[in-house]
Amino acid sequence: MMPQGSKQKYTEKQKRKAEKIESGYRDKGVPKEEAEARAWATVNKQSGGGERTGGSGQATSTTDKASARRSSARHAVETRQGKSLQGALEQKSKDELLREARRQNIKSRSTMRKQELVTALRRSA
Repeated sequence: MMPQGSKQKYTEKQKRKAEKIESGYRDKGVPKEEAEARAWATVNKQSGGGERTGGSGQATSTTDKASARRSSARHAVETRQGKSLQGALEQKSKDELLREARRQNIKSRSTMRKQELVTALRRSA
């Protein structure tokens, strides 16, 4: 068993990506430890974890990994544009939320109230 926090199961490409992301956060004045944590969280969200044989990323399907990458990219764009995910959902109409819930295949969406849809969409993002 590997110690917690070990990066042995990550590919060289994943390690380079984390370093680049961390560097970007450091340039913005984020403390080193937090920048590193954010960078690895981003790599994990985009790829589902370490991709070498035996890594936790092996259990994540290719479809789920692709979905996480799209979600992460969409969220990054909204953040750069000054939109927050939280505010963006509350400002949508119930019909828009229902369409988004349908797209994400959220169960029992037709019986949910607007706030329940917002909560369910946040959970699935």
